[in-house]
Amino acid sequence: MIGSLIYNDYKKLFKQNELQSTLNIDKQIQPSSLDLSLSEECYEIKCSFLSPNSKVRDKLDGLIIKKINLKNSQLFTKNKTYLVKLNEKLNLKNNIKGYCNPKSSTGRLDIFCRTILDHCDEYEKIPLNYKGEMFIEITTRSFDVEFISGDKLNQMRLVYEKNNFIKDKELIKINKSTKVIFNSKIANIDNGLKVSVDLSSKQKICAYIAKKNAPPLRFNKVNYYNKNKYWNALTTKKNSLIIERNMFYILKSKEKIRIPTDMAGEMIPYDTGIGDFRVHYAGFFDPGFGDPNGSFAVLEVKTNEVPFLLEDGQTIARIRYEKLNKKTTVVYGKKIKSNYQNQKLALSKHFI
Repeated sequence: MIGSLIYNDYKKLFKQNELQSTLNIDKQIQPSSLDLSLSEECYEIKCSFLSPNSKVRDKLDGLIIKKINLKNSQLFTKNKTYLVKLNEKLNLKNNIKGYCNPKSSTGRLDIFCRTILDHCDEYEKIPLNYKGEMFIEITTRSFDVEFISGDKLNQMRLVYEKNNFIKDKELIKINKSTKVIFNSKIANIDNGLKVSVDLSSKQKICAYIAKKNAPPLRFNKVNYYNKNKYWNALTTKKNSLIIERNMFYILKSKEKIRIPTDMAGEMIPYDTGIGDFRVHYAGFFDPGFGDPNGSFAVLEVKTNEVPFLLEDGQTIARIRYEKLNKKTTVVYGKKIKSNYQNQKLALSKHFI
């Protein structure tokens, strides 16, 4: 069956040596994705790049500023670009391809990261039957962040033959029988499920904005940092918010979202048709997210061009639904200790 691989598929790939890692990969497998992990091999580099005509390693000589060992934690300074080899390697067969995205906790810290592969002309893309190493490019943009080998910043979703995306007409029918959206009179479905921003003045806090010159933080410290040292809480009296240039915001959706257990979802990260800003750096939703009554989607918003006025209820992103390649018994939620099930307006797991 075509479509996204499930938990047991990743275990099978590992046993067959099509998926390799220096770590215990069982702890990295999610319901329809795999967390990827940093190795000790790291470089500060002059600029971002792709490697469409060669291996990534073959392009490094002229780009390296310095080599860094992540055996011990190292501080990644804001707006500098680093390249880290991932612990995982691929030896794919049988018409499997995929793509990558930052994890939710990564996006909520405004850490911009992209996967780069050998002989590949696109970021985040895993070509059909790819064989080779994997690298991640990392640029922290709001905070200085310490990383160490084993940290998991991004994730990979593999697909058998092709994505089995759900068309709008089918998604409308599905929503009538088993809801995919709550807190909304009408499911706004057009090229996927449209998601709007909650900027109601009835809320005590409608958004968070990252503070400038906040202290460094360690990526592997969970439930540790005082959020007031890193974020300012925002309110609104006019049901709107001006997104200032080069500032980073955490908001939430007006709707509650649900991903049925036989599907996966992806937040489409950027759409110039709905505004000149970037939304949601972390894209994957696993099957079971928001079960049974929906969960708010947290939105990471930034504009690099001009200030932008957002209004309550304004469409800000889309979620694209797709079918899994088979039924799964492993779903997002408490049983697998998922961090963001039934979330409200939530910062990353690092803060208390």
